Amino acid sequence: MTGSDEDPRVAGLRTAVSRLRRELAAHPAEFPDRGIAEGELAALAAMAVSGVPEIPRLRRSLLLIAGAIGSVSALARGLADVRGAVELFGEPPRRG
Repeated sequence: MTGSDEDPRVAGLRTAVSRLRRELAAHPAEFPDRGIAEGELAALAAMAVSGVPEIPRLRRSLLLIAGAIGSVSALARGLADVRGAVELFGEPPRRG
C-alpha cells in the first residue's frame, strides 16, 4: 500500500517504532536486554513495512520490548507510543 491507501494504523506503528529505535540508538547506557529490544523493534519495523501485521506477533514483540527496556525511564514515552500503536490493531482472535 502506498499513499492514501495505507492503513493509518500501520503508518502509526511505523512512526512509533522508528522513533523508539532512534531513541534507543541514542541512549548512552548499555543494559543486559538491549539486543532483545533492538531485535524486536526491527521485527516490528519489518511487519509495518509488509502491510498488515499479525496481531499475536505484534503483542509478543511489544511484551519483549517492554520487558527489555521497561525500566529505562528515558525510553518510557517512546515505549508508550509503540504500545499505543500496537493497541490500535485490537485484540488477537480468540482460540478455540
